[in-house]
Amino acid sequence: MKKIFILAMGLFVTGVANAQSTDKPITVGIKAGANFSNIIKNDGNNNFKTKYLTGFNAGVTVDVKILDVLAFTPELLYSTKGYKLESSFGDFTQTTSFIELPLLATVKLAGGLNLVAGPQVSFLLSTKNKFDGNFLQAQQTNVENDADRFKKSLVGGVIGFRYDINNKVGINGRYALDFQKNNENGTSNTPEYKNQVFQIGLGLKF
Repeated sequence: MKKIFILAMGLFVTGVANAQSTDKPITVGIKAGANFSNIIKNDGNNNFKTKYLTGFNAGVTVDVKILDVLAFTPELLYSTKGYKLESSFGDFTQTTSFIELPLLATVKLAGGLNLVAGPQVSFLLSTKNKFDGNFLQAQQTNVENDADRFKKSLVGGVIGFRYDINNKVGINGRYALDFQKNNENGTSNTPEYKNQVFQIGLGLKF
């Protein structure tokens, strides 16, 4: 995990440094928005149905202009994901917290409309499980340190749009999918799955 984190941060910093050294315009901003997350179940003990969980994302962005219609846009975000499960025994909710580093290409299409796409690395911070049963309620918060239970880092992809209302304010929408499973061998306690999330949000540039 440390090697992946160092590599990802290196790419983030290097992109900014290279742009500065060649006098290309750099725009720094902040963004925040809502997450609508669920999971894609894989093989294993996955005989259950899940529903979308509402969360949020927030962080900083950098636009490094490469061409008039192309920019490199790394971001550093805090993001919550997870899913809901309803059964005759009660309702289960799992909420996971991540630090995410999308490394995106921003392609200007027309007017203020831009296409964004690229890889993303996610680093697991914590997992919160909550069960509301018919006769009991239990809540457990875990900071997962066991590599055999949950992966600490996941590689995924992002695709979506950004609409710049003006040179300071923009709205965005995107879909993100993990390419890796949260674990390799699903069990009834930790079924194997991939995270997916739809995001909408607002960004401000400085």
